[in-house]
Amino acid sequence: MKLEPQYNKDGKIYSYIRKKYLVATPEEKVRQALVCILCNEYDYNLEQMDEEIEIGVKQRGGGGARADIVIWESNQAKNDKKTPIIVVECKADSIKIGENDYLQGELYARQTNAPFFVTHNNYETKFWRVKKDKIPGYRQQISNIPKNGDSHKEIQKILNSLVVFKEDEFANLLHRCHNIIRNIEKLDPAAAFDEIAKILFMKVYVERSLLKGQRDNKFTKEYFEKAKEFNPNYLEWLFDSTKKDFARDQIFLKDEKINLKEHTAIKIIEELQVYNLSLTSTDIKGIAFEKFLGRTFRGEIGQFFTPRSIVEFMVEMIDPLENEISCDPASGSGGFLIRVFSKVREDIQRDIIRQYEEYKQKLVGNKASDKITADEANKLNKKYEELNKELQNDTKSINTRLFKLSNYCIFGTDANDRMARTSKMNMIMHGDGHGGIHHHNGLLNINGIFENRFDVILTNPPFGSQVEKDDVIQASDAQLRLLENGEKPEKGRRFAIREGFEEYIKEYYSLYGESIYENAQSQILDNIGKPIASLFKLKPNLQSDKTEHLFINRCLDLLKAGGRMGIVLPEGVFNTPNAEYVRKFVEGRAFIRAVISLPNDTFNSAKASVKCSILFLQKFDTQTQQKWDTLLQTHKEKFEKQHSKEIDKLQEIISYRKSKEEKIAKFNSEDKKKARKNLEELQKKIHKDSWQEAKNDFDYPIFMAEAEFVGITSTGETGENIPNELKDKYEISKDENGKETRILKEKGIATYFKEFLQEYKIAWNANYGGKNE
Repeated sequence: MKLEPQYNKDGKIYSYIRKKYLVATPEEKVRQALVCILCNEYDYNLEQMDEEIEIGVKQRGGGGARADIVIWESNQAKNDKKTPIIVVECKADSIKIGENDYLQGELYARQTNAPFFVTHNNYETKFWRVKKDKIPGYRQQISNIPKNGDSHKEIQKILNSLVVFKEDEFANLLHRCHNIIRNIEKLDPAAAFDEIAKILFMKVYVERSLLKGQRDNKFTKEYFEKAKEFNPNYLEWLFDSTKKDFARDQIFLKDEKINLKEHTAIKIIEELQVYNLSLTSTDIKGIAFEKFLGRTFRGEIGQFFTPRSIVEFMVEMIDPLENEISCDPASGSGGFLIRVFSKVREDIQRDIIRQYEEYKQKLVGNKASDKITADEANKLNKKYEELNKELQNDTKSINTRLFKLSNYCIFGTDANDRMARTSKMNMIMHGDGHGGIHHHNGLLNINGIFENRFDVILTNPPFGSQVEKDDVIQASDAQLRLLENGEKPEKGRRFAIREGFEEYIKEYYSLYGESIYENAQSQILDNIGKPIASLFKLKPNLQSDKTEHLFINRCLDLLKAGGRMGIVLPEGVFNTPNAEYVRKFVEGRAFIRAVISLPNDTFNSAKASVKCSILFLQKFDTQTQQKWDTLLQTHKEKFEKQHSKEIDKLQEIISYRKSKEEKIAKFNSEDKKKARKNLEELQKKIHKDSWQEAKNDFDYPIFMAEAEFVGITSTGETGENIPNELKDKYEISKDENGKETRILKEKGIATYFKEFLQEYKIAWNANYGGKNE
């Protein structure tokens, strides 16, 4: 008989194992639903399972730790108190299962000598194998647990098939597939990557279908060969199905095909089929994917990807919050945007847990579970369901916190179409937020990426390249178009909608307002044919401008007043004479909050040998900008007054015209040339002195640090054991009962920066009260 969660008229839920009704708290509902799954799908019987089993040493003031579900090989083994085979750690759905929960499950399994353990809620179920020959903390994630009665051979099959990727395994496998395509098809690295991407998305599509209940794994060599008997174009059919599944994401063109020989595609499928991408953690997929991308593209298209330790550090320094809008105008593979999305999503989940626990404490306090009334349980469940709706992320839940984060708060562009697609794919693999990613020049406006809009900018822009004078603005860069001769504007609009963009523009008009969106598009439409560099003030000329300089200008333009920015830059921007104009431009528009010097070899693995630093800025608000401008103007007038006689004399020489009455000219052309030069030098001196005096009056603290170790070796290796001064270091301490506590051993640079913000009462974001001057 199939078991299903059962409730009585009082709203209590039935425990089939304990044979009694329990208060249906959110935690209990998760457990009892899993018991039904263990019976229905894994064939375990109730007699070989137990709940709330005390494990380990006694805790102060109470019993030992309790395992949620324990499973023995048989009823007899349970009665004889033999070693169980599986221990299950359940969590309420509002809790994001993390490292501490995996460790807790592992320790329960080790203490009972169980070979397997499970961590579970309705959002995440992971299966683990305990490595008894290894120290605690070393465990192996597997694809499933054995069913009741499975033979040793069947258990080994579970352990050896559809295993979950480890970071290096995934990266190496992708590289191996890449080489297979290059060697057989003779494609260049970038084209070979495109084909791997298509096959990866087919695998994701099939795995999603399996999770939805599809019985057959259609992504195997065996299924492929069988399906070909009925459909000779099975590969094409599978890719078309994948394109339809991802159609809203605009990842693939409608007529896009798999550009591989059939036997090459089958070989790649055979390499990938034993791994389970869906069960692999997003962190591992992300790290491995970035490694693979870096290995594939570095030196091939001149781009490199920001090391993960640098990304995590910059996001921690910026500290993006819920409802803040973030952008990377040179998104590459999407590393910054992925980490911002993940960080804010975790913040939302923690806040939901906090709200539920506060409500629970207020309603029932520390009541034992059997003392909670049915009415109280109903209220707990109602609150729980209400809060957890905020974690839904679909078109039916457009007002939830997670939907807003995914669809309205994450934006990025990349001028390279392959990188834009990669960024989009990477975001999908990591959860969501891909809708705001575009293939577009990051210096130009598109969708919600326009001036004075963002709370947060995080970027590692291309540097060392030039934006040439011939790189001009095209009409095709805009999503609107100029009105043609005689064409009447619709509803008084300045521009018309380009064909094919109607659906998107209506959405943009609704999101941002018609006038705001048209003003944003005017950046392009009012300047068609002009050099892109002409849009920006931060440039010495229009012949050839450094890309990183224009991106500094662009990022400051994109920020709201008070907005925060973290940007990786070559150190020449900070200390060379020819970049002084850049530094002055920045100082006149934003607070320099921090400068972090990075080691020489930070980007060596990306074949980028230039030494870099990270600059953290906070854009002036209107009042602060006025204060700065007034100070600068006051000092300028002061110095002009001091040099007024000299200025007047030089201007007299420059403007001199010989009168008819004069027989001999007072000043000749050489005098005028010299006067112009002297006046120019004097004006530069006045400007320099005025700037310095204004800076002195506008004095504020700047956090500065030099990192010797940043969690990455010169060969690009990363890991917990590699020295990293950017983040805190902890050690684990145990009390007499074996309870573990993390103790801060050494502060990282990010923590010192947070203390700096608190010391000087700087209003960095809503987490830090204070003032900005």
